[in-house]
Amino acid sequence: MDLNLNSKSQTPKFDLGNMEWPRFDISQIQWSKMPKLRIGDSVAELPIVQGGMGVGISLSGLASAVANEGGIGVIAANSIGMLDPDYYATHKDANAIALRREIRKAKEKTSGVIGVNIMVAVHDFHALLMVAIEEKVDLVFLGAGLPIKNIPVEGFRTAGVKVVPIVSSARAAELIFKSWAKRYDDVPDAVVVEGPKAGGHLGFKAEQIDDPEFALERILPGVVAALKPYEKAFRKTIPVIAAGGVFTGADIHSLFKLGASGVQMGTRFVATHECDADIRFKQAYIACKKEDIQIIKSPVGMPGRAIGNKFLADISNGKDMKIKCAWKCLASCDIKTARYCISLALDNARRGELDKGFAFAGSNAFRIDKIISVKDLLQELKKQYLRAEKNEAGGLRIEYEKTLNRLASLRNEYLNALKNAFGSLKQEYEKDIEKGAAILREECLKAMEKADILKARLIGLFERYASATSYSAEKI
Repeated sequence: MDLNLNSKSQTPKFDLGNMEWPRFDISQIQWSKMPKLRIGDSVAELPIVQGGMGVGISLSGLASAVANEGGIGVIAANSIGMLDPDYYATHKDANAIALRREIRKAKEKTSGVIGVNIMVAVHDFHALLMVAIEEKVDLVFLGAGLPIKNIPVEGFRTAGVKVVPIVSSARAAELIFKSWAKRYDDVPDAVVVEGPKAGGHLGFKAEQIDDPEFALERILPGVVAALKPYEKAFRKTIPVIAAGGVFTGADIHSLFKLGASGVQMGTRFVATHECDADIRFKQAYIACKKEDIQIIKSPVGMPGRAIGNKFLADISNGKDMKIKCAWKCLASCDIKTARYCISLALDNARRGELDKGFAFAGSNAFRIDKIISVKDLLQELKKQYLRAEKNEAGGLRIEYEKTLNRLASLRNEYLNALKNAFGSLKQEYEKDIEKGAAILREECLKAMEKADILKARLIGLFERYASATSYSAEKI
């Protein structure tokens, strides 16, 4: 507004009355659906990825059950060959053979979205990638290392396989995407950002695990922001999937508000009937207490989160276990100094022999009190999410109505202030034009600034509401 403050000017007006401020009736909204998760042309009805849990915990049984209920089911390729009794004779080839078999079994059981989790750090990494490409899985999740060099990007694209690296920081995501753009003139299709509350091996230093600065809620927005330039440059949406400690539908809702498009959950899916592990493995989750969940030092040189037991206590006390190594599956594992083979320990646990191994688990495993079906678990998460969304919308509507009332009050205050200012400043203005004009201009600008700020806040509230509910202003 241009304030012409000569003696003949009229009182400036900031007319808020002509602005339209819609009212919302949230009772008309049907709270029935979670948002879908779209990764390229793969669309999951539920934005939930079942985490890949290695050495036989998540195979075709669990993955297909999750996919059939609308989520993304994931088969873990790590040491999957240990399912074969002849593993020690066939060595690394057993992994590729078993992975191919599990992918085919999953596809026979479901037409839903199936992914494979492959560790970058394993020596048969590329052989496992080729199986995923040849079997045309929907997605490959690549963790335990940076998938940068010698990645068969063209093969992925030809087979229609989407690529999803797993990172623990915005820096790692930026490094992967920058390298891909330079090497392959392409970028991955989505990213999983895993926080320090996850189970299994963690991508954090021991001192970072409990540091609030490295919490999932702190690192997630940074990863989302790091991918924005690549979305623009490659003209594609790159969803970020949050992982590590996600336990309830309310957790999912909170992470979505921070920019996530989906979540990855592992621990919750262990305690399902369809999980491929032995019942004794699942019961270890139900029986554990909060103090039982501990951080261990893995033979592969990384910290990991597991449920404490006698096996781990013996290792901590210096006991060396018998090591039977088929082949050097991990470059970071030194068989000469390792006290035990972690793959063998995890496979023993998967088979229910927890006296010879241990169970990896997330930080919230102690909250699980029963084994349920995948269907019931996903329905529970969905209800919790929709309840959180409805509560947020209700609180937002109340805040919005209060703001509208304040806006009406502000309009009157503003006009009265201008009227009073002109009246009280008239004589002073005639005596000292320069001084009076300066005071008057300051009063007007302050009032206008306050109104503009309020207007921007209301617009922001409206956009947030519309985005949260997927309803437009015309529908409300």
